[in-house]
Amino acid sequence: MDETPGRDAVELRVHGISGVTAERILDHPIVVRVAGDAHAGFFRPRPGSGTAGGATGGVAVEAYRWGSLTAGAAVRTASMLLLLPFMLSNLAIWLRPPGRDRWGLLGALCRLLAGTLTATFVLAAVGVTLDLVGWQCVPYPGCRASRPYLAWLHTLPTGPRLALLSIVPLLALRVVWAIGTRSARTFEGFGPSSAPRRSGGRTESLTDADFWQDEQTTGWLRQLHVVLGVGTLNVALLAGISPGGVGAPGHGVLFGIAVGLLVVEVVLLALPVPASPARARRLLRPLWTVTAVVTVCCLGTATLTDPAPAGLGKLPGYEGAAAGVVATQGVLLVVLTVVTYTRQRAARDDERPFLRGLGTPIMAAAAVSVGAAFTATLVYRVADALDHGDIPDPIRPNPPVVGPLEPPVAYWWAALAGLAALLIGAAVTSATLLLSRRRRRRLAARIIERDYPDVPAQDTRRLRLVRETIARSRITEELGPVLIAFLVIASLGLATVAFDVIGIGPTQLAARLGGHGGAFAVLAAYVTDAGVWVISLLVICLMILGFRAYRSSQTRRVVAVLWDLGTFWPRTVHPFAPPCYAARAVPELAKRVTGLTARGPVVISGHSHGSVLAAATILQLPPSVLARVSLLTYGSPLQRTYARLYPAYLGPRTLRDLGGRIGWRWRNLWRDTDPIGGPIFPPGPEGAPPGVDVDIRLRDPRGLTIDPADTVPPPIEGHWPYHTQAAYQVAVRELTDRSC
Repeated sequence: MDETPGRDAVELRVHGISGVTAERILDHPIVVRVAGDAHAGFFRPRPGSGTAGGATGGVAVEAYRWGSLTAGAAVRTASMLLLLPFMLSNLAIWLRPPGRDRWGLLGALCRLLAGTLTATFVLAAVGVTLDLVGWQCVPYPGCRASRPYLAWLHTLPTGPRLALLSIVPLLALRVVWAIGTRSARTFEGFGPSSAPRRSGGRTESLTDADFWQDEQTTGWLRQLHVVLGVGTLNVALLAGISPGGVGAPGHGVLFGIAVGLLVVEVVLLALPVPASPARARRLLRPLWTVTAVVTVCCLGTATLTDPAPAGLGKLPGYEGAAAGVVATQGVLLVVLTVVTYTRQRAARDDERPFLRGLGTPIMAAAAVSVGAAFTATLVYRVADALDHGDIPDPIRPNPPVVGPLEPPVAYWWAALAGLAALLIGAAVTSATLLLSRRRRRRLAARIIERDYPDVPAQDTRRLRLVRETIARSRITEELGPVLIAFLVIASLGLATVAFDVIGIGPTQLAARLGGHGGAFAVLAAYVTDAGVWVISLLVICLMILGFRAYRSSQTRRVVAVLWDLGTFWPRTVHPFAPPCYAARAVPELAKRVTGLTARGPVVISGHSHGSVLAAATILQLPPSVLARVSLLTYGSPLQRTYARLYPAYLGPRTLRDLGGRIGWRWRNLWRDTDPIGGPIFPPGPEGAPPGVDVDIRLRDPRGLTIDPADTVPPPIEGHWPYHTQAAYQVAVRELTDRSC
């Protein structure tokens, strides 16, 4: 380890998203790791090879590279795309309005909505195996023709066939569980920091010592979701094999037990996570035992039962199950919207969050929409393959020799709603950007007039480029109406399931409204087909992106950008979401900073998303360490993004507390051309205390005229780099001197 004797002050740089190299962070070609491992490590320039770029005299520069936690193994990065709906559902609770979650209502609603995603995933597997293959395809010679891997199933009676195919959803559930836990081994060995607990709930404040430790919560939820998925399969299987319906003699008792077990699992999901691991084990052991017994009984009953002949319509009960889950999602989404909007209206004026407090239901709607797209694509593409390329519906059925092969009506409505959401969303986005263009240009023009009052005629073209760059950097603030529109569209899309409850699909509704000619119904059928293909193409594009991530490290870094933002928070809602990398990064940074402060002052220098990690680290440090710690942020989204989207955790009050903890030894560099970063403390009640200057605005570009010693004008630097400007070194020197 290179400790650089005689240079006790350290500038610790923390990079942003996309997994940059240590060489780029240090702006030095030769680096050596001084702590950490291949997943996340601390680097310094090799001794004798010179200093890091932008280094301040007398201050050693060290870099913390954490990008491999999300952009590391190709298999891990590619497989994470399958977990996107679960990641979005886990992210929803963190966008809640400020204030305590009274009675844990928001948490319970988010956990229940996450449970419906697991049920949706299992029902999609049931729809492919039990419904399309076992019930609708195998009985028909035209469907199983030239498919020897399906023909042998025809020799089995319907009951044993369905029991055998039930193993596939169980295996799929196990695979998703394995994907979600595979990379957790990277974060082992990093327990809570030594910071004292300040709040009663683990998820109430970033200052809690165990805030980033989600093992107990994830373990509890993981087992509940597994038994929920198994219970969903049991109910679907029993409904399918009951010759006289789900209440038939001999099956009614077992079906009632299976449904009752599902109700118990839902109730446990709604309840808070047990504080004691021993209490959690006492609750889960009998639940697992009963689930295993019921599952064995269901499989045995299916093997010994001779249900109604397969091929007659859809698998009994499956249509209602799919519609019931979608209806439940719609109800939960409406309740979640009402609760969050009510909570934000009760907040103080200086705590009113972005998007009118609807960030939680918007993200939940995104999770439901993506989950519906994944499951509908899976079912439709399998049905399409079994149909030899045809897409049947009630208006255009298959010939009798092939069979019906009809997915649930709820998926038809989901496809139509997906197409409508895409078209309306694109229209709203375009309108928002066009309507805000003049306002953004006026703001950019005022900035230009202030920064470049006297511009020579030959620099007019360059001036227009700078103005357009500043105007484009303000697009982020204009996307609020688009997200609100998405929530409305998604809610209306879920509301269409009401037609499914009474057995009416899009084409059937069009046929009733259009009269007896049938032209309107055929048009609706083609529009619905277009919706199926649109959502299928979107999912296929994600699969291609996952394949590219496996083959290309550059694409893997692009995928990692999404995961850097989506897996920052602990898993407290959905256990199948990718692991939280901050569970390692924050405690590791806190441990390293604590060790470095024993030898001298430390300036934590965070760029972009790295400034968020730096802020979270400081909130975990004990007072004895904070006396020698300063913070330098640049290109930081703390106020512009995180304080607005996550007001309960990184809102103005938390940022002011952060500044007070380090004695306001904090400098933030920002540029008007930066599309991500911005000032931390705007003027007003949300700003810093009087006499404290945190934000330092940098003019960008530094000039418009070509320097006599150069050949091109100064570049527009935007989001990177910052360390090349003199203001950076001045800030490091000032913060270091104040920390001594």
